Amino acid sequence: MSSHKKDLQYMSIVNNILDNDEFLKIKQIEHHGISRYDHSLKVSYYSYKIAKALHLDYEQTAIGGLLHDFFLSPEDRTQKDRLVSVFTHPKYAVEMARTHFDLTNKEIDMIRSHMFPINLSVPKYAESWIVSMVDKCVATNEFAIKFRFRLKYAYNLFLLFAISFIKF
Repeated sequence: MSSHKKDLQYMSIVNNILDNDEFLKIKQIEHHGISRYDHSLKVSYYSYKIAKALHLDYEQTAIGGLLHDFFLSPEDRTQKDRLVSVFTHPKYAVEMARTHFDLTNKEIDMIRSHMFPINLSVPKYAESWIVSMVDKCVATNEFAIKFRFRLKYAYNLFLLFAISFIKF
């Protein structure tokens, strides 16, 4: 996804975050088969483009989208820890983001509510809804790529199972 680099307006909005040493640590963390950094960049850029097209606050959307998964986690987490993180990571992302950046209430809401409805923090702003929806779309695409072989296998198994019940 290099188109974001050509978008000078977008880059001017997020450059200070992309240059932050603490934020750069998420490049080392796997997330949906890619790095958490790359995932966050996709969510941020697509959310920014949608907010801009809808004449919403695209600057705050770019920032909130970029910081929505800004938390550090050890590589050797157990499956249980990963599952718990699904519900708790927005809180940690807000804490990390507030520690390193000055955020508006809207940006905090985007980070806090991006896992709605899994987490019960309902988005308060249209921009928060955009980040939440884009995050789900991007994650779904990343999972599809990551598990492509397994998904094809499961699909073929399902077809064989379904065909076996069809009487010709």
